[in-house]
Amino acid sequence: MISRISLIAFLLPLFCISQTLKGRIIDKVTQLPIETAAVYFDNTTIGTTSNENGEFSITYSDAVQSTLVISYLGYGKVFIEDYRSKNNIFLELVEAANSLDEVYIEYDDGLTRRQKLRLFKKEFLGLSKFAKSCKILNEDDLILKYDKQNKALYASSVVPVKIVNKALQYEIAFDIIDFEVSYRYVSIEKRIFRPGLVVYTGTTFFKELKGSKKNKTVKNRAVAYKGSVQHFMRALYNENLEVEGFLIYNDRFSHVPELNRLGANITVEGNSAIVRGVNELIGAKVRSTDIRASASLVLAGLMAKGMTEVNHIYHIDRGYENIENKFAQLGAKIRRISVDD
Repeated sequence: MISRISLIAFLLPLFCISQTLKGRIIDKVTQLPIETAAVYFDNTTIGTTSNENGEFSITYSDAVQSTLVISYLGYGKVFIEDYRSKNNIFLELVEAANSLDEVYIEYDDGLTRRQKLRLFKKEFLGLSKFAKSCKILNEDDLILKYDKQNKALYASSVVPVKIVNKALQYEIAFDIIDFEVSYRYVSIEKRIFRPGLVVYTGTTFFKELKGSKKNKTVKNRAVAYKGSVQHFMRALYNENLEVEGFLIYNDRFSHVPELNRLGANITVEGNSAIVRGVNELIGAKVRSTDIRASASLVLAGLMAKGMTEVNHIYHIDRGYENIENKFAQLGAKIRRISVDD
């Protein structure tokens, strides 16, 4: 899972055939039943817990494509993919080694816990208006570590992270498997942290709150769903991407005419670009088309005779921070100008 908590759970279509899966959960060593073990489908609102005999029953529809998760504090999680072929399952949970005996000691890693928590929430929850309505209920359970040498933030938790999203009226339990933010630039003194890579995985269970049926909540959920990963995957599965408003960009040669403006000799044949060498390139006005293609225009402009002007550089800024300063440090004659210059 690589998604923001401010998104909503899968919206399941109507008129699906329901199926019921039953099972029993016990401790592998003692063979005693485990009560209140969580049983749920990842990233949905469909879940239950085991009773005093370790038994559970969970109903799902054909629309559910998520992994079935069985989780209990202090025990290793179980993930089941092939539950559709079963009517009844028997599970023996194994106690996680030292899971409850570990002691986590806070040490000076260059950042205070408050700073690490702020950085964690920024990447975990996001900055959207729906993200701002989220509150982590058990912040003290988060284990946050900052690696000064590698400029990376790591997070973990023995128990699921509990979040309330007031705008979408969900209570979310997110069980962290991995969480890492690698920063490409850090200035602790200036409080600048620019992430280069953000990756986190885990399982999610959504619980409806009392206000989930209000018109405002329904509208908010529709807005959050529109354009989300879930929306895209559903449209892809149903083969109606265009109907749902998605456009798949597949023209990776849109920068070829721009390079040819500089004097390059490139022709496109199907999925191939035929490049023929030229003696020199001549400066010209060109237009950015996407991230890497735009960087190629900058490189070509640096090699060309005369002045090259690259427009629509917001594409470059999406992938390369202060590219002009970095090239200038290498001796290139390059500068950024505003449209009014």
